[in-house]
Amino acid sequence: MEALRKIALAIDTLFESIALLGLTSMILIVITQVMTRKLFNFVFFWSEEMTLLLLVWFAFMGMAIGFREDLHLGVDSFTAFLPDMVNRVLDKIIGLSIFAFGVYLIVYGWEFTVMMHESTLAATKLPNSVLYVVMPVTGVMTCAYSALQVAGFDTKRHKGNEVEMSGAMGGEE
Repeated sequence: MEALRKIALAIDTLFESIALLGLTSMILIVITQVMTRKLFNFVFFWSEEMTLLLLVWFAFMGMAIGFREDLHLGVDSFTAFLPDMVNRVLDKIIGLSIFAFGVYLIVYGWEFTVMMHESTLAATKLPNSVLYVVMPVTGVMTCAYSALQVAGFDTKRHKGNEVEMSGAMGGEE
């Protein structure tokens, strides 16, 4: 069981590292693009396309990481008045809905990736499927995170960074 936990943690760390590397690369490409355009009146032909590719990848991977950290939308002001049992059932329904969304990303993301494989991106000549293969990858991670949450496991890796909205909005202190 411990070996399986270590493997899952390594995959999760790799997934998060790829997302952070993509974000950092995107920032560096945009900075370089702006600098070369303003200073030298020159733009690398691939910079816009790579920025778009990295943005799409980061957005999808960030969505899965958001599910892992339990950052999806919630209506706490409504559920605060419900009994704990009802809230636990609602949490399970939310988890199962997120799982279903992950399955949707896997199935239709893979179909779309295969369909787009024959076309190429204009500047880099990479297969267009490179842009879309992140959908099934995100679907797998989303399913894994939601399945663990429904089973009662805490998937949050970044604890202590929560912000209380009541304090941030000028409410209770």
